[in-house]
Amino acid sequence: MKIRTIYLLLCLLCVAAGVSAREVSSFCDGWEFKKGPFSGDAMKSVRKWNADWEAVTVPHTWNADDMQKKASAFYAGEAYYRKRFVPADELRDKRVFLRFEGVGSCAEVYVNGYLAGTHKGAYSAFVCEIGSQLKFGEENEIIVKADNSARPDVIPVNHVLFGVYGGIYRPVWLVATEKCAIPVDDCASPGVYITQKNVTDKSAEVTVRVKVDNASKATASLRLENAIYDMDGRLVKTHSRTLALNPGGRQAYESGFKIAKPHLWQGREDPYLYRVVSRLYLDGRQVDEVVQPLGLRRYEIVAGKGFYLNGKKYPMYGVTRHQDWWGLGSALSNKEHDFDLDQIMDIGATTVRFAHYQQSDYLYSRCDTLGLVIWAEIPFVNSVTGQEWDNAHQQMRELIRQSFNHPSIYVWGIHNEVYHPHGYTAALTRSIHDLCKTEDPDRYTVSVNGYGSVEHPVNGNADIQGMNRYFGWYERKLGDIVPWIEKIESEYPWCPLILSEYGADANIAHQTELLGDALDWTSPFYPETFQTKTHETQWPVIEQHPQIIASYLWNMFDFAVPTSRRGSVEARNMKGLMTFDRKTRKDSYYWYKANWSKEPVLYMTQRRNDLRERRNTTVTVYSNIGSPRVTLNGRDLGTPRKGNTDVHYIFDDVRLDDGVNLLCAEAVADGKQHTDTITWHYNGERDRNADFQGHAKEHGSW
Repeated sequence: MKIRTIYLLLCLLCVAAGVSAREVSSFCDGWEFKKGPFSGDAMKSVRKWNADWEAVTVPHTWNADDMQKKASAFYAGEAYYRKRFVPADELRDKRVFLRFEGVGSCAEVYVNGYLAGTHKGAYSAFVCEIGSQLKFGEENEIIVKADNSARPDVIPVNHVLFGVYGGIYRPVWLVATEKCAIPVDDCASPGVYITQKNVTDKSAEVTVRVKVDNASKATASLRLENAIYDMDGRLVKTHSRTLALNPGGRQAYESGFKIAKPHLWQGREDPYLYRVVSRLYLDGRQVDEVVQPLGLRRYEIVAGKGFYLNGKKYPMYGVTRHQDWWGLGSALSNKEHDFDLDQIMDIGATTVRFAHYQQSDYLYSRCDTLGLVIWAEIPFVNSVTGQEWDNAHQQMRELIRQSFNHPSIYVWGIHNEVYHPHGYTAALTRSIHDLCKTEDPDRYTVSVNGYGSVEHPVNGNADIQGMNRYFGWYERKLGDIVPWIEKIESEYPWCPLILSEYGADANIAHQTELLGDALDWTSPFYPETFQTKTHETQWPVIEQHPQIIASYLWNMFDFAVPTSRRGSVEARNMKGLMTFDRKTRKDSYYWYKANWSKEPVLYMTQRRNDLRERRNTTVTVYSNIGSPRVTLNGRDLGTPRKGNTDVHYIFDDVRLDDGVNLLCAEAVADGKQHTDTITWHYNGERDRNADFQGHAKEHGSW
């Protein structure tokens, strides 16, 4: 697996190494930064500013601190980036572009004072052609204006569900091509689009569609070659055609392939990848090359039955992921992306909803190699203004074209919890769905509603209906998930349904063993133990109801919500299975790992709830390696009862000693002894929940 992944990455990086006349180099160093607010039109004087610039390296955001620490006290507005560089004289006869992977959220790019390009949207890549403004062999000045102010015409239209970090927060690349090339500026896509039909273990039909530009002043005699290679680098199929392309023209050309006995991409079980290499020749000389992944697979959703991958029922164990990190904001390196994926793989997840916006292309590429089935979406969330129609279409088009060839993506997400006015929202959803089907007829679409009714006015305008349900947290009781799903099964068996979010917040500093079937989310007390109970109660229900095609717990990691003050913490959503700093795995993390992963798990819950409130209590163990033996201060606790799943073991009526109580769990798997220990303290009966509420009322604690 590791060898295959490394090989694929080397293939994909060959373009960046300057192969075949396309030159791609990092443009991340040497930037200077100046943050507003500014008075008047700052752009008129920005080139004259020589003082108070801060040296920064891209990726960079100015909100890494203020968006994470105090609610509604962050800077959203204009800032400027400046970089001086000397382009090589060898680039004079080439086309030169800047490719930005992400700027939050609106950008203007200037080269030596001339406007080279603009972009609206924080999460998709964009390209500016800059060659005509450059002075080769001399110093040039690049200025980027970034502005993350909330705007009614750019989605997301506010910072309510998550913060839009300002800055050039993803890498920047300098790209140079020949005059005749596969386009760089086709919505910042690879310019190559791979589709597949009739995929079985016997054969697969593949079409490679390549766009070609001619920016010269004469008709060009070109040859386009598309080749498919297997994971070991052996040539599988090749197709070549000659073409005459007039100047100024952009045309698309297709190559068709039929692959016998293909090695299928089978998710985590076997994420086998071919690669497609598109080469362009001019007068026998190779002038361009683009490499893209090819995972041969067939997705199918059957209402009431589930998700199928290559004709086989496939478990959709899902998590969601926001991209920000504590102390870094959204300005991440591949190291942080890899860490997050490692945790997602460790827990045993098979599918990821990357919410609520387009995330790093590197992340999608890694999911291709890891076998994670993913949901990609645009940031059309929370509110409607009536002015976002064009931008929502633009961002969806960019998402699809830039991510088209990732075999891991099975669905395009259109919106999340967007409602009023119903008529406008429904019409916009239908229009974006139509755009998706025009750009990519072979993938599903999904829209997400926060209400539990199939017949809500904005529903039914995409292939799949997603529903966010937080029983016991925002509404009703934990167990009410059962009548909800049974009603849909009974009345709407035709509905392709995804449980797109569920869960509860958990502040690991808040602990209690005194829990009911609901918690008031408006209180300052967010005990981790209630989150644990939520997942222990609801996952078994989800697992038993195939009407829920896929489910996505909210969230894999805590994240910033800069307008919020909840659970005694500023600017934080704490529904993650791991804390914002990625240092602590909450109990719920191990609940899912025990239920989903094939790795051995033996874990006792409530280790942070160490100051016990009752002498007589229960001990809970998650074990996927059989019934555990548990001792308390050396005394065997006997035989546990089974909880809600086969990995859930509960020891009832455990009587604690005064003072220190050492609990030890043991189990054997494949001849190896596994052990987990925790320590509790008991110093008399108490009600920590009531103590906390009284403290909060007296001191106004948040």
